[in-house]
Amino acid sequence: MSVNKVILVGNLGKEPNVRTSQSGKKIVSFSMATSDSWKDKEGERQEKTQWHNIVIFNDGLAGIAESYLKKGSKVYIEGVLQTREYEKDGSKKYITEVVLQGFS
Repeated sequence: MSVNKVILVGNLGKEPNVRTSQSGKKIVSFSMATSDSWKDKEGERQEKTQWHNIVIFNDGLAGIAESYLKKGSKVYIEGVLQTREYEKDGSKKYITEVVLQGFS
């Protein structure tokens, strides 16, 4: 058995990017930041921010995201991790992103 499930709560880093596939479906992508904070050994507050690439292929969710998500919006998302390969300047590149399945 295996599970590929991602749940994130964070803020949008920039406005969602909306484009249309060759078949006419909307694709929405955006970056999302999640932060963790703690106190170090000296009692100083530390914070670390992680950036996540999010993509939506579902037309219904893409339309909602396009209408309601804005830079800085706090959002809860659920999705799956996906790594894809592409070629740039003759070399293979890889990107890992969260493919959205739901949010609020």
